[in-house]
Amino acid sequence: MSSAVGPARGPGPWALWATVVTGFGTLVASITLAMAGDELVRPGLQALLFNWITVPYLISGTLAWWRRPASRLGPLMITTGFVMALTALQWSTVPALFAIGHLLDLAPAAMFVHVFLAYPTGRVEGRLRRVVVVSAYATAVVLQLAKILLGLDPDSPFAVAAQPAIASRIEQVELITMSALLLTAAVLLLVRRPAGGRARRRPVALLVDTFGLALVMLAVLYIAGLRGWQHVETVRHVAFAALGLAPVAFLLGLLNARLARTDVGALLVELREHPTSDLREPLARALHDPSLTLAYWLPQYGSWADGEGHPVALPGSGEGRATRVIQRDHEPLVALEFDRSLEDEHELLDAIAAVAGIALENSRLQAELRARLHELQGSRARIVEAGQTERKRLERNLHDGAQQRLVALALELGLIASKPADDAETKARLVRAKREVTASLDELRDVARGIHPAVLTGHGLVVALESLAAQAALPVELEVAVGGRLPEHIEVAAYYVVSESLTNIGKHAHASSAVVRVVRSADQVVVEVVDDGIGGADTEHGSGLRGLADRVEAIGGRLRIWSPAGGGTRLEAEIPCE
Repeated sequence: MSSAVGPARGPGPWALWATVVTGFGTLVASITLAMAGDELVRPGLQALLFNWITVPYLISGTLAWWRRPASRLGPLMITTGFVMALTALQWSTVPALFAIGHLLDLAPAAMFVHVFLAYPTGRVEGRLRRVVVVSAYATAVVLQLAKILLGLDPDSPFAVAAQPAIASRIEQVELITMSALLLTAAVLLLVRRPAGGRARRRPVALLVDTFGLALVMLAVLYIAGLRGWQHVETVRHVAFAALGLAPVAFLLGLLNARLARTDVGALLVELREHPTSDLREPLARALHDPSLTLAYWLPQYGSWADGEGHPVALPGSGEGRATRVIQRDHEPLVALEFDRSLEDEHELLDAIAAVAGIALENSRLQAELRARLHELQGSRARIVEAGQTERKRLERNLHDGAQQRLVALALELGLIASKPADDAETKARLVRAKREVTASLDELRDVARGIHPAVLTGHGLVVALESLAAQAALPVELEVAVGGRLPEHIEVAAYYVVSESLTNIGKHAHASSAVVRVVRSADQVVVEVVDDGIGGADTEHGSGLRGLADRVEAIGGRLRIWSPAGGGTRLEAEIPCE
């Protein structure tokens, strides 16, 4: 299950060349035997169909042995090809060679069953499959040997008794049994479908269907021979053609897996240009395996889960599936569950695992960055909210405490000063004290209003903005269309945008007039302040404007300023308001 297991060591060059040379020799020998004999009908066609089976098996087996040395399927296919080639000895006129070929007559059928049921690892998994394979070998060897020993062919050097009737009966049982085993193997192949409605890899589906067709046609051939059908030779030709398709389909599967490696680079480019949190689709395309699934490791639960968070179990042996676990810092990260036919493509799987690891790491970093960004935005909003709460508290304390005491003191001084007094100097001092208290009270009210506008809390944004326009240092045209009260944090932000803007205009813009517009749409409030001053406002060097931008951005809004030199200034704040 882990990716730590490396590929097995492949065959040496001498073994591959020996297989190729021997295979070429069997090709020449079979053609020679077919053309030299006088018992075959259309010997050229017979030799062609015969080699249509043996040559592809030898080629496919050799390539599989070379590309997938860990799998037993390659050597098994090579052996099947050579055993099939030995059955051509039945075309020989030499009794001993004919006897050997006759003895191996049904052995290829058993080996076909073995190869097809052992795909893709070369190991037969499952009790029923093993029973079918062992029974096929027993039928092809034991019953074949029994009928030869009992003299089905009296001229055979292996015949030890002259019981042709019993031998003929054994042959019937042999053909019926082998046909039943072939059909059973075909059923086992065709019913093995991926669980959960997953589609097979296209080459695998084609290969399995070809396996099943070959087994069915071979069974039909034996039944046709047993029943003495008139067109048995035609059935033989069709069966041989179907048997030869299987290794060809296997070669296509090898080529498909080879081509999948070229898609790894494209996968890396795709994930770099279009990052995605769902890796299943791009990885499935790169592996040419639509049945690919991903399972994510949840360390807090100690279990695997799919992309929706539902618990899943990694497949065990015998389910036609394989798993590659991608780790980071010696901890499981994600498991790729794929068709077992890809299990021996170590280079492809290593490349896919590396790309998936990079993509998953990038996704993790992006998720961490987003989480930190959300936390930063939340902290900015909390800071603004805490500052606003503190402003309201200070304004309330000033209004209810010092301001009220100063008002009371001013009234008391006024009453004292209004009474007749013998000392004119004392009366003058009282008047001056009242004047100072009144001035201090006005300043204190300005401070309180700057800390938090009480009029905003009490009467709303429209009245608060009218108060600002009335107190501004220049004429202000005010347009407000908000349709009632807004959430407090939005009213406060809009108020301070207008307040700070009018203050800056009065101090720096040298403007003759200003326009303030506040409009609410479906999902935001737009505050616009325009003046006809000298322009040149800079948000980066002005603490007031920078503070406004921070306040607006802290609640998810955006502040923009257009201030060309000599062309006035236009400030626009967009504040979310759902």
